[in-house]
Amino acid sequence: MSHFLPETDPVLTAARGLALTHSGMIEVNASPLYLRARDADPARTVALVSGGGSGHEPLHTGLLGRGGLDAVCPGEVFASPHNRQIYEASAAAA
Repeated sequence: MSHFLPETDPVLTAARGLALTHSGMIEVNASPLYLRARDADPARTVALVSGGGSGHEPLHTGLLGRGGLDAVCPGEVFASPHNRQIYEASAAAA
């Protein structure tokens, strides 16, 4: 049972769960889905955005945060993220 999302969307559930455990560091945009670091590196002039499928590998959001990625776009299970996710995440990170 999920307290914040229906269990029919495991990728969004995982993203929100990660953001809840690291609320000061990560924020989630649900539509389209991407996660963004709240505290970007002020010395960086180029934003780093990564995307990939969500499946049996660890979610790449573990690399999200200061000194790492500025935004991540988790795709559906075993599928790449949609181009709209990448565009929106890039715009938010820039």
